[in-house]
Amino acid sequence: MPSPQKFPEKALCDVPEPSERRCHTCGTPLESSMLRSMTGTITLSTPVGNVSGPVEILNQAPNKTRSVMKLDLSAVGLGQAVIDQRFDGVSGYVLDSVQGNREITGDRLENSKNSSFPNALLNYKETGATVELNGKEKVGEREAYVLIGRPQSGPAIRTYIDAESYLPIKMVIKLNVPQLGREVEQTTEFSDYREVDGVKVPFQMKSTSALQSYVINFTKVEHNIDIDQTLFSKPNK
Repeated sequence: MPSPQKFPEKALCDVPEPSERRCHTCGTPLESSMLRSMTGTITLSTPVGNVSGPVEILNQAPNKTRSVMKLDLSAVGLGQAVIDQRFDGVSGYVLDSVQGNREITGDRLENSKNSSFPNALLNYKETGATVELNGKEKVGEREAYVLIGRPQSGPAIRTYIDAESYLPIKMVIKLNVPQLGREVEQTTEFSDYREVDGVKVPFQMKSTSALQSYVINFTKVEHNIDIDQTLFSKPNK
């Protein structure tokens, strides 16, 4: 009878070196309360072709996040679109110049709550989630371990870890979209990893789903900068 497949210990982020408490995967200090600013360009696929514009993403441990993108939609008569998504660790809000402002609810809200910066594998046990190995699969030409993360509430996430570098290269999640009355699978791929302040950061993110597809190419990444905490919250009227 074949022995069960074992996931390499060094690929698990919650197994630190005794003398240096760092994530084996991304090199992040496990006890740091990190902040990150990422700026770059987003290219969004639309029925009339690709549109591009600047994007900025802010993160703060344990799970605060904000993303702002500006897109030129003059080709469809909408001018410049500004989409500002915020999550303060408890609640989320979207400022959308095209579709209107709205609260983040349902699976999207639960997924934000379950996220963890800089990597959800750092503290999944503390949050009550479980992670199990589901064999290996090919991601392009790369062999990858498949981890299935199940939080206490909200949708499960499949994370693909490169079998050689132990870096996350793909994530897949199914989110319920009430407007469509069904689930939509969203796939996000990470590539072009570069080291910034001793931490490996993907400088390209590609997201695809039945609703939209986009690619973000980052040009600048900064850690532990001063961030105005009000940027994560719904603005006061």
